[in-house]
Amino acid sequence: MKENPNALWDSSLRLIKNNVSEQQYNTWFKPIAFESYDEDKNTVLVRIPSPYIYEYLEENYVDLLSKVLSRTFGEGVCLNYRVLTDKEHNLTQDIQAEPVANIDGPRPTERANQSPTVLDAAQPQQIDSQLNPHLTFANYIEGDSNKLPRSVGLSIAEHPNKTTFNPMFIYGPSGCGKTHLINAIGVRTKELYPSKRVLYVSARLFQVQYTNAVVHNTLNDFINFYQTIDMLIVDDVQEWITAGKTQDTFFHIFNHLFLNGKRIILACDRPPVDLQGMNDRLLTRFACGLIAELEKPNVQLCIDILNSKIKRDGLRIPADVVQFIAETANGSVRDLEGVVNSLMAYSVVYNCNIDMRLAERVIKRAIKVDDRPLTVDDILETVCNHFNVSAAAVSSRSRKHEYVVARQVSMYLAQKFTKMPASRIGKLVGGRDHSTVIHSCSQVEQRIKVDRQFSDEIVSIENSFKLKK
Repeated sequence: MKENPNALWDSSLRLIKNNVSEQQYNTWFKPIAFESYDEDKNTVLVRIPSPYIYEYLEENYVDLLSKVLSRTFGEGVCLNYRVLTDKEHNLTQDIQAEPVANIDGPRPTERANQSPTVLDAAQPQQIDSQLNPHLTFANYIEGDSNKLPRSVGLSIAEHPNKTTFNPMFIYGPSGCGKTHLINAIGVRTKELYPSKRVLYVSARLFQVQYTNAVVHNTLNDFINFYQTIDMLIVDDVQEWITAGKTQDTFFHIFNHLFLNGKRIILACDRPPVDLQGMNDRLLTRFACGLIAELEKPNVQLCIDILNSKIKRDGLRIPADVVQFIAETANGSVRDLEGVVNSLMAYSVVYNCNIDMRLAERVIKRAIKVDDRPLTVDDILETVCNHFNVSAAAVSSRSRKHEYVVARQVSMYLAQKFTKMPASRIGKLVGGRDHSTVIHSCSQVEQRIKVDRQFSDEIVSIENSFKLKK
């Protein structure tokens, strides 16, 4: 006995509901009324309450509707619409759609480089979030350089339904812990809300999936799948700078998720304002939530990270060796972990203790010390040595002439040799504001032009930087 068409339509709605959010379902699918099913013509007729809803369904959900109806009513079913064009006079227009294509058979689950299809989401709990379960908040050590992003990220994970700080755009140099943090947000969200559809994807993989979708003519499937995600986490978005078509597609996915209150977490090696080549309309979306900078960890945070890893791995490394590694690792968490792993390997293979000599040997091979970028601390130390004053004096509120000169020179050289904004430089040099930094730089520049001896001193300090590097 064949199933009643109304029951088949109810089954179709249940399947659709499993593929979209509750808000999407209530907005676009709940208003659809089932009219009839013509078995001879294999045609389903549905009533749509407005031309706008019809156009939106055709633009965004035609593949979902087609595939769902093929599963419930059978292959080759044709979907026709009866669109209400004049509500006052109850005037309608019948629109005949094209026959749907046959549905492919079951697809393998190992398809990371292939564009996902809409019905991959039929069972929400089966989605592979692509998260690294080892990158959690429990082993993400907090410090001055990451306190704000970590706190906000944890709040988002614990309250993903709130729309505050959406999207969250995290940026910072390589090795500062961006990937760890965005993974931790996803992992914590899944722990607290197992039914949430959380997906981590690199920008490069997203671009590969997009290209495959275009080649295989499955772009709608690709877009529709991503529109079902509750929390989308994208790493290294700077990879899209030259990929205009990928940007356009992500723009539509971003808009859909954002308007439906879904979470978007983005990581990049630079702030949105420096993403030259990215579409302006996408940059405005990136900047409409929270832009959080992850700085390279300072020496103390590096020590804390090292001690945490040493304790976790059951190692014994002397405090002076830990201090030496922290000061030499260029503020890179990856370098820290690489050095500790190498020390552990050397210790086991050669059955020797981990000491300063072994640490120096490993670091010489693992870290390019010569390429270590200058920091404000480096500059402050060199300037203080040159003028024979202490860093504490320079950072103090004293207006003593030699302190003021060293302070202004430090700010001038920090702005010249680092990419830090004036506000950050001021904070590191005695807690000054950005206007003080700008004024100091101006003073130094003017004096260089008229004071040959002072100009030579600045050149001498700059040369000492080069000798150190």
